[in-house]
Amino acid sequence: MAKSTALSDLILCANPDIEAIAAFLDGKAPNVRIEETRALGVAEQKALWRLTAGRAMTFDDLVPPDYGPLEPVRHYGKNTLPVFTHFEKRFCRPSPGAAGGERLLWGYNEGASRPLIGPGYFVVRETPTDPRGATVVDYFRVPPEKPDGWPKILPNEHGLQRLVYAHMHDFLRRVSTHVSIGRAWREHRETPNHFLLCREG
Repeated sequence: MAKSTALSDLILCANPDIEAIAAFLDGKAPNVRIEETRALGVAEQKALWRLTAGRAMTFDDLVPPDYGPLEPVRHYGKNTLPVFTHFEKRFCRPSPGAAGGERLLWGYNEGASRPLIGPGYFVVRETPTDPRGATVVDYFRVPPEKPDGWPKILPNEHGLQRLVYAHMHDFLRRVSTHVSIGRAWREHRETPNHFLLCREG
């Protein structure tokens, strides 16, 4: 069970206010915000998913406008899985022309599990009319390029990746300026798995 914190108390109180939660997170220093986010457990993440219905996550929330093409942005994550609960998703904008005219972001998963199961590359698409979230992390597709220093791009049906990332969609909702909450769908079916992301900076 996660240790109770001021943020946890705001989320799990009788009448939670998502704007108060967002203001709390926005007021923290970057390192404290990451620690606060990663201290939240299953109950808090489920509650945040409900509280953020209709709060759209945008590409600029994931990769700020002052970042150039293929300039990586780190998001520090905490999921509700029984193991490897700390992870990162790293995002970037495509280089000009690489997305074939689509509005997309590229990304992959980083953490202690990567040497075992692979990088889990994905593209990010806008889904503005989907009630699950206005932005989706789409593992059905992988990007054609990557920044220098990122691991080799592999299809998600490759090796052990297929058990974790293949045929997955992660829908994202906005919690605050830097923080988002996600929920996973596998083979287009809802799963109980949630995760939080906290953008660096």
